[in-house]
Amino acid sequence: MSLLADVIAQTTQSAPQQGQPSAAPFLLPAMLFAMLIFLFLSSRSQKKREQRERDAMFSRMAKNDRVLTVGGIIGTVISVKDNEVVLKVDESTNTKMTFLKTSVQRILSDEKTDQQEKK
Repeated sequence: MSLLADVIAQTTQSAPQQGQPSAAPFLLPAMLFAMLIFLFLSSRSQKKREQRERDAMFSRMAKNDRVLTVGGIIGTVISVKDNEVVLKVDESTNTKMTFLKTSVQRILSDEKTDQQEKK
């Protein structure tokens, strides 16, 4: 940030020589504008990629997958509906809970498969 302040100070202090117009006052806003456009586009593409990955995860979620919810609950998928997923969270009492698909953070059985493929 101090580099930017130094550049601004130099452009305001240095006077152009007589007869030569200075390009410095136009250079700094153009650079800032270009940086803002780059940051906007890169963050937008990252959000789209994350959304595609989440949609792919929801579409491949199937019965008997072990999943982790946003709230930290680990369970086994019993059934998958349009926007809901039913999880068995306790084997001994056969406790089932219904969650929205969007509350599933990740599929744990996918992580085991990925680790076995890396070996």
